[in-house]
Amino acid sequence: MKRLPLAALMVAFFILLLWAVSVRQALLFLIGIGMGAALAGARFGFTTGWRQLIEHKDPRGVTGQIVLLAIAALLAMPLLANYTELTAALGPPSISLIVGAFVFGLTMQIADGCGSGTLYKAGLGIPLNMGILPLFAAGSFLGSVHIGDWLSLGHTEPVGLVNSLGLEKALAVTLLGLLLALIAVRLWVGKNKTWLDSKWLWGAAALALLATLNLIVAGQPWGVVYGFGLWAAKIAQSVNLFDPAGNFFWSQDGNAQILAQTVLLDVTSITNIGILAGALWISAKSSSSSAPLTRQQWIIGLVAGFLMGYSSRLAFGCNIGAMLSGVSTGSLHGWIWIPLAFVGTVIGVRVRRRYGF
Repeated sequence: MKRLPLAALMVAFFILLLWAVSVRQALLFLIGIGMGAALAGARFGFTTGWRQLIEHKDPRGVTGQIVLLAIAALLAMPLLANYTELTAALGPPSISLIVGAFVFGLTMQIADGCGSGTLYKAGLGIPLNMGILPLFAAGSFLGSVHIGDWLSLGHTEPVGLVNSLGLEKALAVTLLGLLLALIAVRLWVGKNKTWLDSKWLWGAAALALLATLNLIVAGQPWGVVYGFGLWAAKIAQSVNLFDPAGNFFWSQDGNAQILAQTVLLDVTSITNIGILAGALWISAKSSSSSAPLTRQQWIIGLVAGFLMGYSSRLAFGCNIGAMLSGVSTGSLHGWIWIPLAFVGTVIGVRVRRRYGF
């Protein structure tokens, strides 16, 4: 799509939100556009950064991610400590988190994109990610339907470092953890490596600032997965395939209220739409191409996309909701998510190589 008609559509949607919904939702749409433009413009791929580290011992992507987490934590934690109306991205340590994080890390490599990666690559017009997007939503919805059964296998209450340790200690623990991760990467890749890349660094700074704006405007951290599951849940409910009243997740007051409303009132849906629009804006100027996939690759990729959606709900978020928002707002579950997802991604990289992706 050319930029002029795309700009007209974006302006029209912004005005619709401003006029018929709320100023907050209109601002979140703009923030989402910025997120999509930053992700696509910098090619800031969480999946790619991990794969480059594993396959080529290239630390630039992971360095960019660590910088992102550090900046985001420095910005978010003081806000959470001083403004009680803001909420952290807390998830309960649980069996579902362990299984979900591992499976997500594995499948995101096969699908070549996490939650945000699937969004912005679909916006760039990459065929596999465009095909995965609805399957990710379906998987996320099914995961939300089953999450009560998974939690019954064992879980503890969420732990927020800001509340439990205080601001200074929470920041110190978080930054120390990121420093130790950087040291571990240094031990893995060895000497004489290029650590910094301008695109990864400006992408990290931009995303950290936008994530902070999202926290301030939405009152909650940046997320992706919830919006996907909500879209599929509304479709399933509209065709009488799903009754939320009898479900553990969707019968909860907040979720039931959101499900009964228009998606235009859901903060995650609006930023997701904005991410797609921002990525489309970038793709209108720079072309993106990918090698054609075989039938087998398509089947494996689409199945991986569905499982990625399912596991993201079990893990209480993806690279955004669990890792970025979890770690930066002081949730213990974010720190549990990272090593489990990384172990999964090591296997996923091998599967990806095995089938020639």
